[in-house]
Amino acid sequence: MVKLLHLFITSSKPVVEILLITLVGFYMALDGVNLLGQDARKYLNNIVFYVFSPSLIGSRLVDSVTYESLVKMWFMPVNVLFTFIIGSFLGWIVIVITKPPSHLRGLIVGCCASGNLGTMPLIIVPAICKQRGGPFRDPDNCQKYGMGYVVLSMTMGTIYSWTYVYNIMRVLISPIETQPSIESNYDTSKVPLISSQEEEDNQKAGRWEKVKRRIVSLSEKVNLSTIFAPATIAAMIALVIGLITPLRKLIIGNGAPLGVLQDSLTLVGDGAIPAMTLIVGGNLLKGMRSSGMKKSTIIGVLVARYILLPISGLFIVRGAYKLDLITSDPLYQFVLLIQYAVPPAMNLGTITQLFGAGESECSVIMLWTYALASVSLTAWPTFFMWLVA
Repeated sequence: MVKLLHLFITSSKPVVEILLITLVGFYMALDGVNLLGQDARKYLNNIVFYVFSPSLIGSRLVDSVTYESLVKMWFMPVNVLFTFIIGSFLGWIVIVITKPPSHLRGLIVGCCASGNLGTMPLIIVPAICKQRGGPFRDPDNCQKYGMGYVVLSMTMGTIYSWTYVYNIMRVLISPIETQPSIESNYDTSKVPLISSQEEEDNQKAGRWEKVKRRIVSLSEKVNLSTIFAPATIAAMIALVIGLITPLRKLIIGNGAPLGVLQDSLTLVGDGAIPAMTLIVGGNLLKGMRSSGMKKSTIIGVLVARYILLPISGLFIVRGAYKLDLITSDPLYQFVLLIQYAVPPAMNLGTITQLFGAGESECSVIMLWTYALASVSLTAWPTFFMWLVA
């Protein structure tokens, strides 16, 4: 009972931190304060997209990635991709059942697909490792290997968010909504997914021709340039530096000649998560005043993220272990499992702000999912630790 209470407190800490910073952002967006108004949130979003997120990914990844660690953790990028694919499928089920407005479909799929693979594991795993007599070896080794697992998890989650989820939300957003501000640099045309003339032609064409035309139409809407978003480029550079030993010794480590670059990057990257959370808090004010999000939709997202997705992850990770695709390291299996039980990613608030659609509804979903995250991040980790240990 004491261990369960301690785990509850440990799991609740990151949730409480995020809720407190969200309240600060909410206060700053009040009309009487007006420090985080609509224009301010837009500018802050651009800073997060171009500066904070790339710095966070680059500084965390370059410090932990090596050739040996990548070979050992090869299944983790695949596992993270599974969380996104299964979450997208569950999001479509929520859309079919709850029938939300068309401009919110991308948000619902994004909330079900993209999980917070950075902040939550980054706090929970080290906190669990500090426990003497815990299930994951001695605290020192647990901390060392656990942080490597968490950093790769966070990196892959960010890359998939800005490539897979970003483009899905972009495709699903209503054509009447404004396109994201960052896309002005890419000269993207604003056209409906399927034009009226195209639909008339589809009625005359066969089933295969309809499928072909729809795929072509969707592919035209996908902004391939976001695959090379700043966060993705930062991850690529970090991988190169981490895998090439001479470069690594030049930049990484206490006695590295250019170690100040790593320190500066870490300092800037530490502002990413607070900035994202402040934006969510600022958008929450608008959501409380006028939100088109139905209760059934919110409940559907909660069920998808906190019940169905963890159960799916349980079968995938345990199946991979039975097939000898992953090692018997209980800490590694625990991190793989916890990736299915976290709340939605904070950068969804940044993405909705860039699109100018669903910002308030996103904040409402974030409020409910993070308010209930303390329950999910206590029950599931407790079961996962029992299972792998």
